[in-house]
Amino acid sequence: MTNPYLAPTAVLNDNESDVENNSGGGKYIDLPNGVKGWSWGAFLLNWVWAIFNKNLLLGLLCFMPYIGFIGSFYLGFKGRELAWRNKRWESLEHFNRVQKKWSIWGLILVVGVFGIGILAAVVVPAYSDYSQRAHTSSK
Repeated sequence: MTNPYLAPTAVLNDNESDVENNSGGGKYIDLPNGVKGWSWGAFLLNWVWAIFNKNLLLGLLCFMPYIGFIGSFYLGFKGRELAWRNKRWESLEHFNRVQKKWSIWGLILVVGVFGIGILAAVVVPAYSDYSQRAHTSSK
C-alpha cells in the first residue's frame, strides 16, 4: 500500500546540460533554445564583439559608412546565432554568461560616454564663462 500523504513524483527534463553542444559547427547546425535573441553587446560594441566571436568580416564592415550602421543592427539581431555557430563554447550556460557580459559592458561604455559628453557640454561653457569673468574683473 502506498502512502497517500506523499507528494507525487514528477520527472522533469529541464536540465539544460542535456542539450547537445554543437557550437562552432558552422551555419547548418540546429540552434538550441536560448541562443536566439537580440545582442546588445554585438550591437553596441560591434567590431570588437565580432573579432572576439570569430566574425571578422562583419566586424570590418562596421567601419564602412552607412553599411556599418546596417551591420550593427544585423549583428544585434543575428549576433548570438553567429557567435554560437562560429565559436566553440563550453556549454549553453557559458555562452549565455559571456554574451550577457558583452551586453553589460556595451551598455556601460555607451552610457558612460554619453554621460561624459553631457558633463562636458555643461562644464566647458561654464568654465569658459568663469574664466572670462575672472579675466574681466582683474582689469
